[in-house]
Amino acid sequence: MGALEMVDRRQMLKTSLGIIAGLPLLISGATARAGNGLSFDELYGKVSVLGLEFSDKVKRLNGQEIAMRGFMAPPLKAEASFFVLTEVPMSICPFCSTDADWPDNIVVVYLDEKQTFTQPSQTIEVRGTLEMGSWTDPDTGFVSLLRIRQAEYGTV
Repeated sequence: MGALEMVDRRQMLKTSLGIIAGLPLLISGATARAGNGLSFDELYGKVSVLGLEFSDKVKRLNGQEIAMRGFMAPPLKAEASFFVLTEVPMSICPFCSTDADWPDNIVVVYLDEKQTFTQPSQTIEVRGTLEMGSWTDPDTGFVSLLRIRQAEYGTV
């Protein structure tokens, strides 16, 4: 075995050991991101005379990247830059009904760009930045309490 081959093997061994040593950091980073999962049951802490109150978890995750699973409510158009995420599949267009028909625990999802949507019965996972507080969309007039911005989604 030549000197050059020994140096290459030693370098490869050092590189491999460095990668192996760094694995716990990579795994802990993935775990931290996965730890920002949010479920519909965790959106609100309690109901008071003032209405629904956000949970401590939502308050803590406000402004952070989260992941959330649910169903896409039927959109108003085939392609749009936002949709409503619901806990259960909805068979009707939520924009075509009164606000009395809306469940309390919905989240509006704003995408980076317009997309063609999935079937309302398909479970999806949304990732994006959580934003809480009442806000009225200037383009649609739609009022939301919780939003996921800069979002992307995929079927589960």
